[in-house]
Amino acid sequence: MALAALWVMPVAFAIVGFSAKVQEGFNQKSMDAKMACADGIQECIETVQDLKANNAEKEYLKGLEKKIRAVEHRSILNEFGLAAFVVSASLVLKLGIATVALAGSVLLMQGSLDILTFFLFLLVVSRLYDPLQGALQNLAAVISTRTNIARMNEILDHPIQQGKNSLSNKGYDITFDHVGFAYNTGETVLKDVSFTVPAGSTLGIMGMTGAGKSSVVNLIQRFYDAASGQVLIDGKDVRSLSLSDLRRQISVVMQDVFLFSDTIEDNIKTGNRDAAEWESVERASVCADAHGFIMKLTEQYDTIIGERGVGLSGGQKQRISIARAIAKENPVLILDDSTSALDMETEKEIQRQLQELKNCTKIIIGHRISAVQNADQILILENGRVAERGTHEELLKKRGLYYQTFKVQYGEEEMEWQ
Repeated sequence: MALAALWVMPVAFAIVGFSAKVQEGFNQKSMDAKMACADGIQECIETVQDLKANNAEKEYLKGLEKKIRAVEHRSILNEFGLAAFVVSASLVLKLGIATVALAGSVLLMQGSLDILTFFLFLLVVSRLYDPLQGALQNLAAVISTRTNIARMNEILDHPIQQGKNSLSNKGYDITFDHVGFAYNTGETVLKDVSFTVPAGSTLGIMGMTGAGKSSVVNLIQRFYDAASGQVLIDGKDVRSLSLSDLRRQISVVMQDVFLFSDTIEDNIKTGNRDAAEWESVERASVCADAHGFIMKLTEQYDTIIGERGVGLSGGQKQRISIARAIAKENPVLILDDSTSALDMETEKEIQRQLQELKNCTKIIIGHRISAVQNADQILILENGRVAERGTHEELLKKRGLYYQTFKVQYGEEEMEWQ
């Protein structure tokens, strides 16, 4: 009778164990549907203004509703798939009571068992399977978490960038020594790129979209590591430097500006709250040509701006972002197409102010000639390679890509003047 009670246990647990492959498939599809839905919702929130401007709300929401329904559909399938195995295993467990009763009946008929022992066995067995049924459900739940665990392990198992060295002084030469780089897609972005930015000088970088301009910035900050060659700051490979120490020396202004829901003053102090006194905040604002419009606001520097700079124009947000970078007073300043939303006069004034920052190595990425023409050195990237280099005047004389860009932006009359 004991054997009749126990034989169902390995069978029931084996059924749940064998469900792992099926559950993994269901869970992966459910996870994919949830990620697609979450991405769709986030994209809808971030692009709602564009959707309204293009009268595309209804069409987009139809697609979003399909993604939501897909999550619902996958969740139902998950539950049914899990229930099918758990219920099957539970039925097998309950079958144990029947086999115990059958074995006991045979023993009673043979006179090998008394009636009291028979009923005691049935009572114990009926109570034995309840906790085992709960254990089966918990085992199925543990198996179903494997997909989530695998996703978390993708993050936990990702190689951590190492580096212990510190930068020794504030005069940083930046050197790219035969650098090659490709993203995870395998597409090569930079090919054998070499250049040097002497400390305190200004480098301008231009090129078509996808030429590798932003990749240069990412490698300097070590958001990615070079596949070949070296990126050197102060003669040290950035891969040997402490990440916190490296990024503490660099101020970056991106094209896509993010401002916090806080006062203008605190936004400018971001990243340097301990050291940025009022004088440095005002000085940085003047340098970014932001002081004038800030003083016209009702609360001036105490004006609360909404998240992502709601209530400010694109040019005003860019100027505050530039002021924030300058206020950090770091030895390296990178402007990644950060004056694209400014008018020509404002851009010209900011360029003039930036030239006054003598103790700062500046890298300016732009699509407009006006953003880089005053740089000590200008690089033209094409298909991930350095196609041209030189000053504004030198590149015009070469009549290459830079010359053609200048001709498009300024016209024939300006070219004749040059």
